[in-house]
Amino acid sequence: MRNQLSQMRAEQGLTQQRLADLLGVSRQTIISIENGKHDPSLALAFNMAAVFSCPVEELFLPDPWEPER
Repeated sequence: MRNQLSQMRAEQGLTQQRLADLLGVSRQTIISIENGKHDPSLALAFNMAAVFSCPVEELFLPDPWEPER
């Protein structure tokens, strides 16, 4: 899953630590999600969307599906 978390966080002027504090998670969790190493739980994704006042679909996008050849 691709995400726009880093861009949206920067637009809001939030540090990774501040976002983590708002969400009740570690800074390492935010880093892992931003780098695509970890997908958030559904509850965390909705909480992130609430922080940014946007739909979840604006933050997280599915990877494009590529058919097997």
